[in-house]
Amino acid sequence: GIDVAAHVAEDLGKAFGSRFGGGDPAVLKEMVAAGLLGRKSGKGCFVYDPSKGKKKGKTENMEALAILNQHRLTPTSANTTEDYQYRLFSRFVNEAIMCLQEGILTTPLEGDIGAVFGLGFPPFFGGPFRYIDLHGAGQLVDRMRRYEQIYGEQFTPCQLLLDHAKDSSKKFHSSK
Repeated sequence: GIDVAAHVAEDLGKAFGSRFGGGDPAVLKEMVAAGLLGRKSGKGCFVYDPSKGKKKGKTENMEALAILNQHRLTPTSANTTEDYQYRLFSRFVNEAIMCLQEGILTTPLEGDIGAVFGLGFPPFFGGPFRYIDLHGAGQLVDRMRRYEQIYGEQFTPCQLLLDHAKDSSKKFHSSK
């Protein structure tokens, strides 16, 4: 629920600092203080009506929307759908590659399988490492550098991603 997300956001912020920057944990804290815990309390970002089922039984919660609007920021650049997608995607891929760099993952395949089956990474990309092998690290690093200038160091590419961007022949998966 939202209460768990608030605790996780606070803990990750303490543990990883600016690497997990960009969001405002105060939004989640205000929602928790207002009793907006998610499905378990019957309301969170949505108001849940269990009599209508999971898919049709939720409507947008105006109380949550009011809290979100209090924290709304003025966009600092163009916010196209593609920008939103790449800002989420680039950080996800960077973190996966950083996990390999730091020895948390032992192989790229572990990261691809975990990302697709455990975290909901789009399966048609094959996982974050397969994506980089197919599309190249250079284009992602270029985008991340632009985002880094606008949004800050949470978009700084990790060293292993930079290494792959510098040498396009480097692959996470062998072609055999």
